[in-house]
Amino acid sequence: MLHRYGASEIEGAAALLKAGGVLAYPTEAVFGLGCDPQNLAACERVFALKQRPSDQGVLLIGADFAQLEPYLALDQVPDERLVTARASWPGPHTWVFPRSAAVPPWIPGSHDGIGVRVTAHEPAAALCRAFGGALVSTSANPHGKPPARTPQDVVAHFGDALDGLLLAPVGAAVAPSSIRDVLSGAIIRT
Repeated sequence: MLHRYGASEIEGAAALLKAGGVLAYPTEAVFGLGCDPQNLAACERVFALKQRPSDQGVLLIGADFAQLEPYLALDQVPDERLVTARASWPGPHTWVFPRSAAVPPWIPGSHDGIGVRVTAHEPAAALCRAFGGALVSTSANPHGKPPARTPQDVVAHFGDALDGLLLAPVGAAVAPSSIRDVLSGAIIRT
């Protein structure tokens, strides 16, 4: 059964995530599918919902840099690169970092690094704060379909296969976040 949470019910949505649920929530440009990154069963459900192979991996979002730090091998990142990445946050900018030993193998998939973003979208940031850490974030759509931009789009894509839906608007960005490699500065996705 799909539980719908209003913007004032963030704690309930976070409790669903802590219990191993999969939740659709608004981000800067589109709805994302999220779950506890440490919960293998929840992550497997995200990949099944998206009809996408798990070797593609997923990124993590946090309300602040401290929520992402445990997942990052910061000793491998030159100071000036770290300063550049942190200066872009909060905002719709995803950076691929070397990953720490704390990253479960199902998060990066076949990738060496891990994509992370400090979200500037308040409903997503509030969800991370209520959850108490970083969350999986991948666009809420089956592979090959357009990303969901409204709650109605989310329901059309997934119906009751989702556990929860946070009813709040997406941000003003017109495209999903850019993705860059923190070590090289290379643009992976504009």
